[in-house]
Amino acid sequence: MAFRAVHIETANSLKTDAFINALRRFICRRGPFRQLRSDQGANFVGARTELAQVLAEMDQEKIRTKLLEEQCDCISFKMNVPAASHMGGVWERQIRSARNVLSSLLQKNGKQLDAESLRTLMCEAEAIVNSRPLTVSQLADPDSLSPLTPNHLLTMKTKVILAPPGTFQPADVYCRKHWRQVTHLANEFWTRWRKEFSSLIFNSGRSGHALGETWLS
Repeated sequence: MAFRAVHIETANSLKTDAFINALRRFICRRGPFRQLRSDQGANFVGARTELAQVLAEMDQEKIRTKLLEEQCDCISFKMNVPAASHMGGVWERQIRSARNVLSSLLQKNGKQLDAESLRTLMCEAEAIVNSRPLTVSQLADPDSLSPLTPNHLLTMKTKVILAPPGTFQPADVYCRKHWRQVTHLANEFWTRWRKEFSSLIFNSGRSGHALGETWLS
């Protein structure tokens, strides 16, 4: 939330168990967090209720003491009111930019992907979205510094994430080498998402179409 990063996680179902497992994978990879925000989906509400029940069975005094010793915070759920998805505009906008492209790609090519390839494609899409600049005010200035991106803050590295070497064609979607399938679809995602990102900048009232193409090319 602080720097508009996106984490895309796959789940096998919309059940509470699947969400809790996905949440644990997120925490193990990204570290502890203070607050979780969501809509009132049944799996989110179920997870909040189930975790609260387990927590209530524990010694609250010992928990508070331990948290103070470790300088940790309790995780709190903050949910939108029912039927008010617009309240999640901050994060929904970032996810929508990826979902719009992924939905069209997977509708056409999803049957060619196995579970492992799908997870890899989600990670590729995540890295692409997180490589966008956090500001576009000086992208056209050749003397300005490189723009800061969410990936810089997530990885603490400035090097660009390179794709696997090779030339990838549409026929690779039907190839038996799954990594070639994923790389071709990731390239397709990049091409389509770049146009949407450039359009978003343009529609924001800035001279962003040209700026976006300058940075993304």
